[in-house]
Amino acid sequence: MTQTNLTDLQGQIENITYFNEETGYTIAKVKVAGNKDLVPCVGSLIRPTPGEVLSMKGEWTNHEKYGRQFKIAFSQTKTPASVHGIQKYLGSGLIKGIGPVMSKRIVAKFGKDTLEIIEHHSERLTEIPGIGAGRIAMIRKAWQDQKEIREVMLFLQAHGVSSGFAAKIFKQYGNDAIGIVQENPYRLARDIFGIGFLTADKIAEKMGFAKESLVRAEAGVLYVLNQLAEQGHVYAPQPFLIDQSQAILGIGADIIEKAILNLAAEQMVTSEGRPNLDHRAIYLSHFYLAECQVAARLKTLIAAPKQTRQIDADKALAWVQEQLAITLAEKQLQAVKAAIENKLMIITGGPGTGKTTIINAILKIYKTVKTTIFMAAPTGRAAKRMAESTGQEAKTIHRLLEFNFKRGGFQKNENSPLDCDILIVDEASMIDIVLMHYLLKALPVRAPLIMVGDVNQLPSVGTGNVLRDIIASEAAPVVELNEIFRQAKASSIIVNAHRINQGLFPETKTAPAAALSDFYFIQQEEPKQALETILNLVKTRIPARFKLHPVNDIQVLSPMNRGTVGVTNLNVELQRTLNPGAGGVSRFGKTFRMHDKVMQIRNNYDKDVFNGDIGRIFHIDEEDQEIKVLFEERLVAYDYGDLDELVPAYAVTVHKSQGSEYPAVVIPIMTQHYMMLQRNLIYTAVTRGRKLVVLVGTKKALAIAVKNNKTEQRYSLLKQRLTGN
Repeated sequence: MTQTNLTDLQGQIENITYFNEETGYTIAKVKVAGNKDLVPCVGSLIRPTPGEVLSMKGEWTNHEKYGRQFKIAFSQTKTPASVHGIQKYLGSGLIKGIGPVMSKRIVAKFGKDTLEIIEHHSERLTEIPGIGAGRIAMIRKAWQDQKEIREVMLFLQAHGVSSGFAAKIFKQYGNDAIGIVQENPYRLARDIFGIGFLTADKIAEKMGFAKESLVRAEAGVLYVLNQLAEQGHVYAPQPFLIDQSQAILGIGADIIEKAILNLAAEQMVTSEGRPNLDHRAIYLSHFYLAECQVAARLKTLIAAPKQTRQIDADKALAWVQEQLAITLAEKQLQAVKAAIENKLMIITGGPGTGKTTIINAILKIYKTVKTTIFMAAPTGRAAKRMAESTGQEAKTIHRLLEFNFKRGGFQKNENSPLDCDILIVDEASMIDIVLMHYLLKALPVRAPLIMVGDVNQLPSVGTGNVLRDIIASEAAPVVELNEIFRQAKASSIIVNAHRINQGLFPETKTAPAAALSDFYFIQQEEPKQALETILNLVKTRIPARFKLHPVNDIQVLSPMNRGTVGVTNLNVELQRTLNPGAGGVSRFGKTFRMHDKVMQIRNNYDKDVFNGDIGRIFHIDEEDQEIKVLFEERLVAYDYGDLDELVPAYAVTVHKSQGSEYPAVVIPIMTQHYMMLQRNLIYTAVTRGRKLVVLVGTKKALAIAVKNNKTEQRYSLLKQRLTGN
């Protein structure tokens, strides 16, 4: 379209048929003077709002399916002048504090003067029943913000930023947003959740930043280190870091080396050489501190004497078996004895191997000498299971360490340590290097630490491989449990989990079976048929046969995000199947409806919700532009602008399911997931199911996964720091 042959058109937006938050692409129905029918207008708009007047330049086109429509090339918006337009404008959710009902009341009172009243005489809104001083303050701020956000949006859109992130940028920087972005657009990648380096780089390019600029190279190196950290690496070997940075930046190694030196001088990264290492290790500085401190504190803990009363291990073992009316197996006896005699010890084993029995025996023995025992786990669900199986309080590590956002982090530390004589931590494979750092800072050196976990599961979602590194260092005694106890052998889930862990193909039954089992494999060669089977299983077959709720009790776990039976598409299809209907709130490419199952995807210490927490949407408030999510028994509020922290959770990745158990899990396993088909991934997925596991896919894909025991290497030097190498 050239400027010369464009047609002018003006009208009032009546409704928005479609709006893409990321691109601004809009399909709007516009009321144009002289036209009996509403005119479909398509193009990129900035926060289009029903009721506002749109002045457009564009051209008329004929769509083969939708007929005649106006294709927008350029547009400007004006606030509405008619009473009808003003009511639609205010009722659209544009202004936090005014919803459809309140907008009718305000316009009924003030008519065409409504916007003038809000702009200059907002105190008069008290004349409307239901509006007090608090709501007026909210409306006044929202009115001013939306005007300023539009200015920011116009600027950002001109430099290639999607409209979906403009509100977040404005929330972070306020009226300084344009100045900050002009000075250093790479700050967006550091400061704004959801905006990565690649987006910031496109903005910088449009603003004239040179490809070889040092500020770009520094931002690129930080981006690569953060990407590697998300994959679990604590550091990057310098040659590898340079190669990865060159691939992304397309610049010479000399500039990247200079950028690393600059970042080290600014203490944003730490560069370390070690005698037995053939490369320099480049860390984000907070990971370097965490790894060094974990190693140092573990050494101190091991060396410091115990201050609990001396216990005769042999007598204690005989006594506890009599008290609990059990006979401990040889490995269990070793574990309890090691827990009595050592400052640090590790118990690892799969399901059904008696880890809970060992914990209960340790608790029973230590309670006789009047010790204070604390128990913790990385997730709320794991802590809850721990408490239920032992009858003693267990907390998440964050709650144990009394995290307080307003007071600046964990309140329990070396200056205010935990008041305990012993600490038992379950699901220890999930603990990353940073959380371990904070936990050890708060643990008194007198107190033994007992770590319980399953080293064969996937490593932590966060950075590092703490449990595996400590075991490999041989710095502390390790008892590995591998015997399945008699009562656990009745469970096909447990038996097959151990078969998978040993590299053996699970014993599968093809559903439907004559009698109820707890483990099924359903053969489906094509992803499309696998998807249809999964939808049918979750909605109809499992609830009917096993009396389980399709949302509360059944969790779909997929190896990856992409593909027909990847998490992203599964959530779209499961939401459509389990929670259909119109309406809801659309933000950041996702639609959220009442009762949707959702998951938090980043740690938000302010809200006290963490990566992997799952809840249900409990309330949607259009006036306050807020969604409330029920996590366990706690309501958490989200502004619409924060909804990129939530994703639908009818399906989640296996990685995100760590530390959780579900009554039933359904697991697609197809050859299209080839890159993710690893033994520890399938083992982790299967062990999430408590009553029922259903695999849907091909035996070829399952065989690939079971045979592939090459766990991905994570760059970490914790083992070396513990051994002194």
